[in-house]
Amino acid sequence: MFSLSELAPLNQHQSRFKLLKPWWEVFMDYLVVLMLMTSVLACTEQLSRDRVVCIPLNPLVAANSSERNPSSGEDAAKSPSSKPPTHVPPNIQNLHPTARGRRTHLVYQQYVYISQVCYHEALPLCSRFFPYMALLQTLVLVASGSFWLHFPHTSARIEHFLAILAKCCESPWTSQALSHAARQESIQDKEVMEERRLPQPQPSVRSYSPPETRTRQSSVDSGADIPLLKWSDSGSTTAPPSPCPSTLSCNSTVSSISHGSQDHFLHSKPVMVDSPRQVIRLDKSDGEQARALFERVRKFRSHCESSDVIYKVYLAQTIFKLLMVTLIMSYTIPILSSFSFTHTCHPEEWALVGYTTFECIHVLSSLIRKLLVAYLTLLGLYGLLNVYTLSWILHSSLRQYSFHSLKELCSLADVPDLRNDLAFLLHMLDQYDPLLAQRLSVFLSPVSESRLLEENLERRWGEEKLRAITSVDAEGCSRLQLVALPRLPPALFTLSQLQVLKLELITEARFTAQVANMTSLRELHLYHCTAAVDPGALGVLQERLEVLHLTFTQASEIPSWVFSLRSLHELHLSGRLSSDGGVGRSWALGSLRHLRHLRVLVIRGMLQRIPGELCEVAGSLVRLEIYNEGTRLLVLTGLKRMVDLTELLLQDCQLERLPSALLALTNLRTLDLQHNNLRTLEELLSLAHLRRLSCLRLAFNRVLALPASVGVLRGLELLDLSNNQLQSLPPALFTLRRLRRLLLAGNLLEVLPAEVKSLQLLTELDLSGNRIEILPPALCNSCLELRILNVAHNSLSSLPRGIAALSQLCRLDLRSNSLEELPAELGCCSGLYGGGLLVEDWLFLSLPPHIRDFLSRSCPTSGKYSEGHSRPESDSFPYFSPTQWSFSSALESQI
Repeated sequence: MFSLSELAPLNQHQSRFKLLKPWWEVFMDYLVVLMLMTSVLACTEQLSRDRVVCIPLNPLVAANSSERNPSSGEDAAKSPSSKPPTHVPPNIQNLHPTARGRRTHLVYQQYVYISQVCYHEALPLCSRFFPYMALLQTLVLVASGSFWLHFPHTSARIEHFLAILAKCCESPWTSQALSHAARQESIQDKEVMEERRLPQPQPSVRSYSPPETRTRQSSVDSGADIPLLKWSDSGSTTAPPSPCPSTLSCNSTVSSISHGSQDHFLHSKPVMVDSPRQVIRLDKSDGEQARALFERVRKFRSHCESSDVIYKVYLAQTIFKLLMVTLIMSYTIPILSSFSFTHTCHPEEWALVGYTTFECIHVLSSLIRKLLVAYLTLLGLYGLLNVYTLSWILHSSLRQYSFHSLKELCSLADVPDLRNDLAFLLHMLDQYDPLLAQRLSVFLSPVSESRLLEENLERRWGEEKLRAITSVDAEGCSRLQLVALPRLPPALFTLSQLQVLKLELITEARFTAQVANMTSLRELHLYHCTAAVDPGALGVLQERLEVLHLTFTQASEIPSWVFSLRSLHELHLSGRLSSDGGVGRSWALGSLRHLRHLRVLVIRGMLQRIPGELCEVAGSLVRLEIYNEGTRLLVLTGLKRMVDLTELLLQDCQLERLPSALLALTNLRTLDLQHNNLRTLEELLSLAHLRRLSCLRLAFNRVLALPASVGVLRGLELLDLSNNQLQSLPPALFTLRRLRRLLLAGNLLEVLPAEVKSLQLLTELDLSGNRIEILPPALCNSCLELRILNVAHNSLSSLPRGIAALSQLCRLDLRSNSLEELPAELGCCSGLYGGGLLVEDWLFLSLPPHIRDFLSRSCPTSGKYSEGHSRPESDSFPYFSPTQWSFSSALESQI
């Protein structure tokens, strides 16, 4: 059983579609219902009462005709009706005076039989199947009548539109915005009328005071109750309004005002009670809902204006219905003449009944004919309405919609014109009620949205609210992020403990002198936010700001005050840079001279050369990161002057060889050239004098072979060659005695050389995604410091027996190999407990039960034990939690 509360949403959902049905659609729905009732009535009568009644023709008539026609005498003698000549002639004289009917010599079963035979042979198809045909074609018209409302590509948009429209009508901001617009128009009209009235004599003012009182009071009432209606200050064009402000009050009358007071108020400017400031403000929930509704309308508009599928489906539906009506009329009208009451039947089964010809009557022929005429009449009206609909579609610009009536209102004059599906839906909505489109227009007006944002900004973003949304990161820094605000809240400058401020999509951000109250501010993020700085605030930012992140579209959007921040330590620039390699016109020569303390510079753009302007900060810069977004970096000579660089990152720069400018960077410790097109590493020999180089990352390139010159990099502690095309490893690689992390995942290696035993300080080895079939035993006997081993996605068939010697091993990944069982020696690796071993479930079950219990138990809480077996973080092998059994991102280990 369904409750009424469960059925109510269904009724509400169905009733929403009536807003998009013009009068002709409603009329056609009623016509289709009548046609459906007509066809159902015909089918009911056809099933319950339809039959034929047949009687045989007089056999004597056939005999007499045979005597008169000698040529047919032989055939008459052969007929079954002329066979008994002995008893029929004596009864001829007594047939007419005694009997009231003609004896046919047929029993009841023969009548039933011949009636069924003649029903199928004598009746035409239209008499037997027209009710069913009418029912089927009516069902087709019913389905096609609302097809555009239920088509998958249109129903979602229509339901979304109706839901948004309902929210717009229910929102208090709609009434307030339209009332504000009407008040603004009222004030302008009144000012115009006063300007026209000033040259007129004063006595004329008194005579027209009463009409103004009634008109003005009704305007105030209508503005409070019915804000959709336009305000009218004057009831007629001939009656100017009274300047007396007391007429605006419902408790005062004209008779209580003297003539002197009228003279006084005539020359003084009256106070308007309907000023915009006196509009009741929205509460917090209503303001939030209105803001969300603005965003929802904006997204829906961009989605609907991208195509006109609803318009095309509705046009196709109208054409289809018109063609259906034409087709039905073309074959139905000719069959009207086929409906007859009497039919002559000549059954072939004359041997069973003794007669060859029967006269039959169709019981429902007259009724079906009348129902057919009624059906065709309704169908004709239905077709005329479709013709009208098609002409309305073709002669109206339904894919363009303009709010002409709202252009007169000064507060809503900026409502944009709409197109495609959204315009078509509004045209359909106007056929139901034009006032609904006005309510939707409130949420299409940029001015209305800005007014709402200003009100919400003053109410929402108080000091308590800002402190509530301030978060603290892992480093203990307090962070605050503000997104899509019209301007900076005044309460922001009272947060003295704020350290990191992120501003996104704030178009009118301005730092005033009150920023001096933010004594802890050290880091600032500006994401597509062209912030302005007052002179009083610039000095404060110059002294306190240390980290600045700028995200922009064009380089010209970089504020000029950025390059005067003399205390800046880190500068992150992300955006489209100029094609000549510079950083836009704001990066002219000498623009970085004031950034004397800049140590980190991160650029995310499309550079073709290293900007020469960076040499201005070459003396202080220690880390340079360039993410070039796939643009080829052609000129790198600017790196030669940055001799103090310790970290260099050049990603997505389309480099094919190691840059020669690296030779000048003698203090370099970390070199990151990931995501490039390096094919050969022959230039590694030239890096021999970079004695401080300890980290080399060359992952995600196209390196085919590792040269023997890699052995000259004696100080390497991390080497990342993941996701290349290496097929073998040179022996010189294993002469790097200080190597602690070797990452070779995603290559084509088939064998791990036994020389790996020379890397005795190795703590992490990543061989995942290769073709290795066996691990050398020397790996387990010599690399005793190994803590992370990743051999997933290889072809290993077994593990070396000496794996128990890896007592420090705490992470081992054996997934997607050819292993059939696991050695019991894994129980000696005490660091693998608590999820450090990653294998398939069925392979894990091959271990003895006591070892399985040991490896799957949780980590101990003892401080002594956990200190000795702490799990290092790894790029290739993140920590696997035994409680969550999922991977999480991790940082590099500090070696």
